[in-house]
Amino acid sequence: MKIEFYGVRGSIPTPGPETAEFGGNTPCVFVELNNGGQVIFDAGTGIRPLGDRLMKNNHPIHLLLSHTHWDHIQGFPFFKPAYQKGREIYLYPATGSAEQTMCTLLAQLDGVNFPVTANQIGCGMICHDYHTEFFDRKEITIQSMLLNHPGGGSAFRLSENGSSVAYVTDNELNPPGTPITTFEQWVEFVRDVDVLIHDAQYLPEDMPLKHGWGHSLVSDVWRLAEAAQVKTLVLFHHEPERSDSEIRQIQHATDEHFRDRLRPFRAICAREGLVLEV
Repeated sequence: MKIEFYGVRGSIPTPGPETAEFGGNTPCVFVELNNGGQVIFDAGTGIRPLGDRLMKNNHPIHLLLSHTHWDHIQGFPFFKPAYQKGREIYLYPATGSAEQTMCTLLAQLDGVNFPVTANQIGCGMICHDYHTEFFDRKEITIQSMLLNHPGGGSAFRLSENGSSVAYVTDNELNPPGTPITTFEQWVEFVRDVDVLIHDAQYLPEDMPLKHGWGHSLVSDVWRLAEAAQVKTLVLFHHEPERSDSEIRQIQHATDEHFRDRLRPFRAICAREGLVLEV
């Protein structure tokens, strides 16, 4: 299983010299399975360069949306395989009905907000739940968990022949009020995962203003990784106002935090172009 990062920024794209090192595209993570399967987590602006790469083959694409907030779907109109005649793209909705999710994704293509209309899409786009032939294979499993995020959404845990990745973005580990999913439930959901990709948008100085906005403190994500004994932690969905130098400071603080601890074995601030193999 190979995991590649094409968009790691939260909320809004942030191009420019201050964000060039870690990248300014919004969420998109590509997983290439050992059996040749192609899985995409989210369709933020990072899906555009990924689409250029995927045009080189004609394999089916499995797109899992964590939720349909703008920064997680805004790259889809620029995803070239969607215009490829006969290309199979399977869409798996996070929450709500498949029809609602499909409508949200394609509503951008209305001829007004975007010059191309949905009926000009060339691919064979199909909405599914997770019980499909692809995810029902013996060697592949997919699990989901409800996010603590305004408007809802889902996290995913994907496994293939014992290798695993958990994609948990736009999730507040310590939300105000009663959480939809408790910290203890998150620990069990990601326990012993090879790679945990988790929202880590906020620092203490962002609080209390942003408490309840649906994103986690970096320190809470550290705590989850330790409690669940994950092998590699990837801090994801960087705050749009955070510069490269500020993210490097988060990496330094993360290195210091885990210096004398056995797990996770690695803790990395996500950046565009990062590739992990498990």
